[in-house]
Order: sequence, then structure tokens, then C-alpha cells
Amino acid sequence: MSERTFVKEKVALGDAAKRVMEALPAGILLNTQGEKFNSMVIGWGAIGTVWRSAAFTVYVRQSRFTKELLDASGEFVISVPLGDPDPVINQVCGRQSGRDVDKEEAAGLTLVPGNKVNVPGIAEYPLTIECKVVYAQKQELSELPEEIVRVIYPEKVDESTGKAYRDAHTMYIGEIVDAYVIRKA
Repeated sequence: MSERTFVKEKVALGDAAKRVMEALPAGILLNTQGEKFNSMVIGWGAIGTVWRSAAFTVYVRQSRFTKELLDASGEFVISVPLGDPDPVINQVCGRQSGRDVDKEEAAGLTLVPGNKVNVPGIAEYPLTIECKVVYAQKQELSELPEEIVRVIYPEKVDESTGKAYRDAHTMYIGEIVDAYVIRKA
């Protein structure tokens, strides 16, 4: 974790939701922590209200290292850039597995300890949303529309593309327990 001093400015969830929705198509980060830190680029997600609580919903494939860490800890952090995403960060966190790579080092990430969870935020992607998992459900491909299965979960997969995999996602609903912007002190 970083030894630099940072401050965390609280942010209204409505403001955070607007920025998340703007940034999501280009990729934001889903951070997890277990035996080691891991961060994964996500392009799917939702922020809203579930069971009377503010919530962030993420989807993680069965084969991902992130899933192992998320299942073990039950916590995650969403990190969102305030400007354009950093191509090096998105390349490392979007195409390399945390099983094989120290993403903090490889992407040059500055980790900042969480307030209410044991998962750090990332100074370079300063909009930070801390979440505790309240529900997880593996998707059943047989319940999805045929077109989605054909495009997102193809039967024949060319894994060299890094884009299409057959394994389903698990949906995680995380109660939002804190939201802030990380700034240098």
C-alpha cells in the first residue's frame, strides 16, 4: 500500500452513478483483495437501489482469479477514472491474470486503503465505491435469450482473442458502504 498521504472526499451517490455510467463503456476497475491484491477491468455493471440499500452489481466469469478473491472476502471496490482511462492500467488489468502478474507493480497502481472494507482503492482511478456482497448468483445460460448466449457465451471459443469465453458469470450485488474521491493531500 502507498505511503503517500491522501484525503478522501465524500461524494454523493447520484454524482458517482452519473460518472460510473459515463466511464463504464471504456472500462472501470473491480478491485479485490485476498492473499494478494487484484484489479480487473469491467465494462458491465449497475448502480442503483436493491432491498432499500444503495448497491453496485458486478458480473464476474467463473474462471477469473477475481471470482476466487471475491468469494473468499465478500468485499470489493470499484475504481473509476475522472478523466480518460489510462491505457496501461486498462491493458494490464484487462488482459492479464492476477494469478500470474502483480498488477499493482505492472500497471503502476497506487493503492490506498479502504475505509470500511479491506480492499484498497486506486489513486489513479480516484472515484471509489466500497461494497460488501449481500447476494451472489451464478447465471444459468439456459435462462438467457439465445442471442446473448450466442454472442457472449459462444460454444466454440478462440481463447487467443481474449474476448469470448463459454463460462457463465456470477452476479454479485454489493451494498455500497462508502463512496469518495481519493485526492493527494
